[in-house]
Amino acid sequence: MKTASAFAGLQNQLARFKPVHRIGRVTRAEGSTLHVSGLGNTAHIGDRALLSGQNGLRLSGEVVQLNGDGLVLLPDGEMDGVAIGDRVILQGGAVIAPHDGWIGRIVDPDGKALDGRPLHQGNVMRPLRGKPPLAALRRALGGRMNTGLAALNTVLPIVQGQRVGLFAGSGVGKSSLMGTLARSMQADVVVIALIGERGRELRHFVDEILGAEGLARSVVVAATSDQSALLRRRCAWTAMAVAEHFRDQGKSVLFVADSITRFAEAHREVSVAAGEAPVLRGHPPSTAHLIMSLCERAGPGQGDQGDITGVFSVLVAGSDMDEPIADILRGVLDGHIVLDRTIAERGRFPAIDVLRSVSRSLPAAASDSENESLAQVRRALSVYDRNAMMISAGLYTHGSDPEIDHAIRLWPELETFLAKSEPQGVANSFAQLNLILRRASAGPKGPARHVPASRL
Repeated sequence: MKTASAFAGLQNQLARFKPVHRIGRVTRAEGSTLHVSGLGNTAHIGDRALLSGQNGLRLSGEVVQLNGDGLVLLPDGEMDGVAIGDRVILQGGAVIAPHDGWIGRIVDPDGKALDGRPLHQGNVMRPLRGKPPLAALRRALGGRMNTGLAALNTVLPIVQGQRVGLFAGSGVGKSSLMGTLARSMQADVVVIALIGERGRELRHFVDEILGAEGLARSVVVAATSDQSALLRRRCAWTAMAVAEHFRDQGKSVLFVADSITRFAEAHREVSVAAGEAPVLRGHPPSTAHLIMSLCERAGPGQGDQGDITGVFSVLVAGSDMDEPIADILRGVLDGHIVLDRTIAERGRFPAIDVLRSVSRSLPAAASDSENESLAQVRRALSVYDRNAMMISAGLYTHGSDPEIDHAIRLWPELETFLAKSEPQGVANSFAQLNLILRRASAGPKGPARHVPASRL
């Protein structure tokens, strides 16, 4: 069976070779683009092309403009060494052939191994910019998934096929949280897109955060920050195509993208080079559609397909939740998780701001009794948050307001609970939460202890 599969993959690769290629010539180099003549009548926007220089230079690129018989090519790398008259070979649309053997491997946006070992190619060529399942035929969201974290098992549940956003600034534990989800969350396969990460961070994420256990069931697609905008943008599409490969086998897939902000920034570089005006706080108008089309490819499948549960991270500078990328994602996703720097500074990780976060899988994802418990938690957190300054300053007197007294009793245990890992599952998480609520409702024999937020 393995021999037959390998032979089929070889046949598929041979079928991609064409005996005849259309060849154009470089006529002008302008900024970061190359103008090529002779291919405009046969090329399509998004097609791949290969430049073969007179000095032996080989440089791939993507068609970003068509103009009569000519086209504009945006190279993947530096243009040093390119000369007028260099040959440009048109290669067709961007495709990839994922293989089951990619699990446990690190690949680049072109489907080539980054770990130095041979990499098998699959039998089916997939376009990088695939289409989502038909909306009218998609299943509803599935059952609640164990995330390995008490907070996400209870207050902010994630269900099968749900798409959630992870909004965070730098240094608040975003990568660690995503690594925890990749290691612990229920899924047959995990596909991770590391878009524009520093080279050092790639190794750190794989070795320290993801770990050997997490990598054993994962495919990591990476494009580092030093690579071209084309490669960084293509990284997200390649990872999604890999996720669709496993979804079409009926598997449950967890798709993790870090980050959509860098994906949008890469698209901005490409679109500006193509002549599109940056009008949306520096982003071109096509950014919204680009992000939405990527997110729509995740979610529940149709028929015998599996599901793609998506976690999309967003770098929020200065906790500005109204910046364009965050605003676009909030409108298209099924929930958002906000990480807060103030919570991280007081030592609680994951630093999830429960009051600013929401999961649109609720209330359907929980029973009536569970929803009542979650409502109690949110009410208590809201009451404490509104009165935190007064409580911290020692201006509140016990007995003045029973609701505030209850919130003060509940606060320390909730802080501890929201930071807990929970490998035993959702039911155990709710059992612990209900125990905390019962203890707080019983109340202390004496005055409640006022715990300033700064000490927690």
